[in-house]
Amino acid sequence: MKKVVFVLMALVAGFITACQQDALSPDETVELDQLTLSAARYAVEADPVTQTRCKGKLTEVATADLPAQVTSYIGSTYANATILFAGKDAEGRLVVAVQKEDGTHVGVLFDASGTFVQELQRHGKRAKLTEVEVSALPTAITSDISTRYSGAEIRHAGTNAEGNYFVHLVIGETSKVAVYDANGAFVQEMDKPAHGGKKHKKR
Repeated sequence: MKKVVFVLMALVAGFITACQQDALSPDETVELDQLTLSAARYAVEADPVTQTRCKGKLTEVATADLPAQVTSYIGSTYANATILFAGKDAEGRLVVAVQKEDGTHVGVLFDASGTFVQELQRHGKRAKLTEVEVSALPTAITSDISTRYSGAEIRHAGTNAEGNYFVHLVIGETSKVAVYDANGAFVQEMDKPAHGGKKHKKR
């Protein structure tokens, strides 16, 4: 009996060790969060609704600074959702990137008074990322990174449903996300959104 108990304890210990090895480190979790937030911002800015209804470049807005009417709408419409990014245009319109409780994404446009206008058209496909192994990145992307960001370390990468790649780079003490299209052509460089990641429960 003692032998059986010893074997079971050894198996449990081995399982726990394996789980600890598979778990992401705090730094890796932060880096993956940066990819998620950057993809959400990209999806907001690139959406046809944003480009046709909003004026000028979006300025990031902290979740805590959003009008109560906006956060109340999000909390009641998308229970337990997380706000990943919010931006304001030159006329006060607000566009908010939301990750719903089931992991899907939605972008929402509000007017300057905080009243709901409509959901974005293609946000869901552009904001949700699937992790890509660095070794599996297309040669066109890794070659461009070697030239464009000399000495950069590729830490993580992801792709959305439209084939865009988001690559997290560390250059010295600087952290950036480079965006590429489905053919591996450079699209833009993004800094991590300063705000985001706050959950809103249904009231």
